[in-house]
Amino acid sequence: MLYDVRLNITHVYETPAAASRHMIRVLPKTFAPRQRVNAHLVEILPGPSERSELRDFFGNTATSVAHFAPHSRMEIRMACRVEVQDPGAFIDLSPDLNAIRTEIAQRRDLGPNSPMHYLGPSPRLTPNSEISAFAAGQVLSSDSAASTAVRLGRALHDEITFDATATTVDTDPLEAFRLRRGVCQDISHIMIIGLRSLGIPAAYVSGYLRTLPPEGGVRLEGADAMHAWVSAWCGANQGWIEYDPTNATLVGADHIVVGYGRDYGDVSPVIGHLRASGGQRSSQSVDVAPAH
Repeated sequence: MLYDVRLNITHVYETPAAASRHMIRVLPKTFAPRQRVNAHLVEILPGPSERSELRDFFGNTATSVAHFAPHSRMEIRMACRVEVQDPGAFIDLSPDLNAIRTEIAQRRDLGPNSPMHYLGPSPRLTPNSEISAFAAGQVLSSDSAASTAVRLGRALHDEITFDATATTVDTDPLEAFRLRRGVCQDISHIMIIGLRSLGIPAAYVSGYLRTLPPEGGVRLEGADAMHAWVSAWCGANQGWIEYDPTNATLVGADHIVVGYGRDYGDVSPVIGHLRASGGQRSSQSVDVAPAH
């Protein structure tokens, strides 16, 4: 599939801000053979005093910007054309949970794709007994690691109502779990905690969903903003599988990857600091449509 993706993020400050520095992660990744960005533009308004492009430890594309002069708003515009390959039919090659633990204990790789980075606590995600108990309740003795991940994702989809008003970007996963309401970030964070408690390494994936449903299909939740889902490591033979618990589906050609991290903090679209007094308002819009 070939998509045209457009994003606009705007921050409006009550009083002019200055001395700001931000890291921006909004451009989809290029990683063969799954995904390739053919053309792109990332525009920052007002024009920054400093700007540089880089790749972080996990291989995500990032733009670092600084504004020294006072400014009352910052706008981020991204447009790109990206090609996404359909992964084809899913085949479960994963072992059971005991074998996964044995494989992990034998691994020594600490590169960006190593499952070792995604098994323990991370800055926004710590072990929780309530979420762990829920995850354990979804395990069947006959399940493979991949089927366990899918079963947990489906259970969370059935348990938690998508509600864009129930939480904020800083809501603790346990609070969202107890509310049984939240957005894709909350549901993905909860699933990651659950998978890690079972010994399955799990990563947070930031990206986009196509805005228009396929013919005869239904519109997916989270398509008007940046989306999030989960990548789970299911053994050396299976590798990483990706599951979208918000929509109860394995990830396919409708999902466009921006970045991978341990939790939202590693792939936040905008993170940084500035000098100002008063508050700020933020807005975001996303459009993903098949290219013509």
